Amino acid sequence: MTVAIHVSGDAKTAVETHVPRLVSDLVASGITGLDPALWGPEAEPEASKRLGWTEAVAISRPLVPRIEALREEFLAAGLDHVVLAGMGGSSLAPEVITKTLGVELTILDSTAPEQIRAAIADRLSSTVLVASSKSGGTLETDSQRRAYEQAFRDAGIDPAERIVIVTDPGSPLEQEANEAGYRVFLADPNVGGRYSALTAFGLVPSGLAGAAIDELLDEAEAISLNLAEDGSENFGLILGAALAGTSPLRDKTGIVADGTHVVGFADWAEQLIAESTGKDGKGLLPVVLDVDSPELSEQLPDVQIVRLVANANEFHLRERHPGEILISGSLGALLLTWEYAIAVAGRLLGIDPFDQPDVESAKVAARGLLEERPATTAPAFVEGGIEVRSDSAALTGTGTIAGAVDALLAQLPEGGYVAVMAYVDRLESPELAELRDLLALRSHRPVTFGWGPRFLHSTGQYHKGGPATGVFLQITADTKDDLDIPGRPFTFGQLIQAQAAGDAGVLAEHGRPVLRLNLTDATADVPALLSALR
Repeated sequence: MTVAIHVSGDAKTAVETHVPRLVSDLVASGITGLDPALWGPEAEPEASKRLGWTEAVAISRPLVPRIEALREEFLAAGLDHVVLAGMGGSSLAPEVITKTLGVELTILDSTAPEQIRAAIADRLSSTVLVASSKSGGTLETDSQRRAYEQAFRDAGIDPAERIVIVTDPGSPLEQEANEAGYRVFLADPNVGGRYSALTAFGLVPSGLAGAAIDELLDEAEAISLNLAEDGSENFGLILGAALAGTSPLRDKTGIVADGTHVVGFADWAEQLIAESTGKDGKGLLPVVLDVDSPELSEQLPDVQIVRLVANANEFHLRERHPGEILISGSLGALLLTWEYAIAVAGRLLGIDPFDQPDVESAKVAARGLLEERPATTAPAFVEGGIEVRSDSAALTGTGTIAGAVDALLAQLPEGGYVAVMAYVDRLESPELAELRDLLALRSHRPVTFGWGPRFLHSTGQYHKGGPATGVFLQITADTKDDLDIPGRPFTFGQLIQAQAAGDAGVLAEHGRPVLRLNLTDATADVPALLSALR
């Protein structure tokens, strides 16, 4: 199975309008031919070093036997539990690959101390850690690796026997890894993180966990000729035009899994779309939906629904979902098709799809807070065990959580959206995700939900660089039992709090309304918060 796409309504009109021009402009063959001029002169410097993903299948083939041999070596030593420490593009692709192919991979993309501690306590004696960072300086990944190094040593285990590094050539992490005697896989430096699914970042952890990565590459290769051809049946051109070519632009992309065999695809696509397009005040906001999401019944005019189905060619699906984009395909083919499509969308939107100018701002703010350690400001009020804060008195004047949330929603502009950002241990409080549907019903607008700091490496770019139409509800939690980061002057609890505060501060500087709710006891406060908003 390769890919099938069906478009109707505004999406079909967009395809009929834009695909002929994309074909005549030789956009597909230009992308495949590594032409950096396709996105304009300002984007050319970045694009010139970010198109290596079009060659990922060929470049990655030699990695497969090496990965498989290392897996066999680990299994022979009784090491059958693989943990991935990585953020954004370093973790999202392995997550969808392993879930879809039915193999176990523990994803560690949090700085919540409880989550770190739980991961380390799980089968340490049979654990292999894969630490992935393109830059080699990702603070979260560095901290997670340090915690595992200490845990291995405390257990009498040589970390060099258990740690695998994935990074770009010449990164500081490569040097540290070589000095420590770790196994190192070097990725293609001409591929950005969110386009790296079919490179070492996606393949090494997935393959070590037992995924059939050779078949994944076969699936991508099967669609590559279609994606390179300048023709009206090119799936990348069709999907790119349908997403970014509607008039007026449907700038919210609601992604719903409905019958597809692919598990968690929307979470991977969320980063690809948001971080690639959300800049210069423009962008497509990805909204991960389920089949019962309120937005699907609302039929909001600015939301383009993309439905991942088992077979987009089935007539009854086309009749049942008018105006939606229906798409189906094998995982490898879908990954490569969406990468082409978002590159095409960037051209239609007039932005550089390969940079992320606003991602660093929250990181800088967090580092500053870690260095300065300012005293925590008093909450505007406390309801139950929940502390309520905001730089805007208009959001806290009612003195109740329900009133504060209503005041936040009242600031939604026309065409706006709500973002929930939960900097908590998601293993302990998964029910917080219910806030998404509660707020969608309350606001009648699209609502995104992200676990922090994970989302900072995906939708965080859109929040600050995209259209200024969002309002933001941030959830944090007091740490019950903090965890030191070996070799650092701060703890995991201090790190996640600094990341949350830094993110809120940068959003406020950009004029985005932010309401912060801090749970002093997550076990008791999460049910109370959900009850207050029902």
